[in-house]
Formats: sequence, C-alpha cells, structure tokens
Amino acid sequence: MKGIAGFYYVYVVESGLYECKAKGIFRNQSVKPLVGDDVEITVLDEEAKLGNISAILPRRNALVRPAVANVSQALVIFAAAKPKPNRNLLDRFLIMMERQQVPSMICFNKADLVGEEECRELRRSYEPSGYQILFASALKEQGIEEIQKRLRGRTTVVAGPSGVGKSSLINLLQSGHQMETGAISEKIERGRHTTRHSELFAVEDGYIFDTPGFSSLYLMDFEKEELQNYFPEFGPYRDGCRFQGCQHLKEPDCRVKEAVEKGAVSRSRYENYVNLYKELKQRRKY
Repeated sequence: MKGIAGFYYVYVVESGLYECKAKGIFRNQSVKPLVGDDVEITVLDEEAKLGNISAILPRRNALVRPAVANVSQALVIFAAAKPKPNRNLLDRFLIMMERQQVPSMICFNKADLVGEEECRELRRSYEPSGYQILFASALKEQGIEEIQKRLRGRTTVVAGPSGVGKSSLINLLQSGHQMETGAISEKIERGRHTTRHSELFAVEDGYIFDTPGFSSLYLMDFEKEELQNYFPEFGPYRDGCRFQGCQHLKEPDCRVKEAVEKGAVSRSRYENYVNLYKELKQRRKY
C-alpha cells in the first residue's frame, strides 16, 4: 500500500496491514517492491503485524515516474483556475502516460471558479485527443460521483501538480483516510507539496494511487522524432502527409497542420508539440 524508508506496508485481506522489510535477495537482484505490487509475505510477528516480503508476483505493468505497479488508468488532475492550468505541463503528464501505455482521463478541479465558455474551451482542446474530460469542485463537492463511476473496478494512478486540490478530491473519493491538504500561497498560486510518497487507497470497488505533486516534468529519455507518437489526435492525419517521416513543422502538404487550421486538432496542443520538439532537439545537442 505504501513504502517509506525501507519499510513496506502490505495489506492482507481479512488480516490487516503488516509492516514489512524486503528480503536481501531483492537488493542483490536490484529489484525494489513498488506500491501496487502483489506480493507474498512471511509473517514474523502476528500480534505486532510484522513480516518480510518474500516474493514479488509478476507485474502487469510498472511506471517509472511515479514508481508504481499494476496500473489500469490515470486520472490527471489540474485546476481550471487558481492556478490557471499550465497546458505545457498538462501535455507533459499526458505524454508521460502515453509513453507508458496507461489510458488517461483529465479532471479539471475548481470548475466553480470558471464560466461555461472556459469549460467548453478546455473540452475542445483535449477531447480530439481521445481523453475523457471531467469537471469537478472539491470545495462544492461537485462532479465527485462522475469520477467515482470511472474508478470502479480499476486501479487508478492520480497525478498532477501541487496546488490543484488533488488531495482534497481524493479525500472525497474515498473514506477512512484523510490526507494532509496544504494552503495555496496567494502570491504564487502554488501549493505546498503535501504528498511526499506514493500510496494506495481503497475506493469503492477499486484502488487509487496518490503520488507526489510535480511542478515540472523533463522529457529527456526519448528522441524528438518519437514525440508525435504521443499526440493521439495526430494519428488520423499523419499518413496523409506528402513526406514520409513528416515532423509536422515546416514541411509542405502536412495533413496535421491542415487539421490544426481547420480546428480538428487543438492549436494549443499543436503549439506545445512544436515547443517540446524544439526542447528535445536542443537537448540532444549537449
């Protein structure tokens, strides 16, 4: 369920939570238990609920950042306002999940702070990418049932930057656990990092991972030519470009750029693609 400073907390059905250490064999194999792992434990003290992790069962998948295992889907949470959504950062989160082949939903919290037109514009920007768009307000407890419906029977990793009300939303989504929520600095409109480790919580018929907030994400471990693969809305148009290997930048007869001009692909998403491409190109020089 969580791991802190070499201690791993393992939930056993009908027995409860055990504090465990990982056997030395894992260190020798450079294997580390991850939050979300299915494991076997050896009980050392039943009364004190102490044990050792003796085996890590095969993983369906494992994410690098956040370091969690056996994920069904991602719920990426940003604020609709205060702070204004950083779309470049949101696209980085979505790219990270696309690279790890985790289906994503986008939830804009604090929707009570914006009007209907702003909500429609956010929806128009991201729905062509195939992502489910949800709006919620933790303060007014709006949109919670819609999110809960999409969490049932799944193991969902919750990700997003600090200050967007992530912990407040999670508190409403599950019972029996209240996480620390931090105040927003009025001056910088950023939240304190209240989540310091990944942790797995039970929700109705499912589980959610909470993960530490990120203020930035660096995309360094893949080539610039791969970037277009992580923008799903480019897919229907890429094969129609005149040039094989078109990067959708300055090439003539580019169907992706035509789709942007026609409004079929979000201009803000495309502009972020161009900026991220330049960033990857620049990094490869050094």
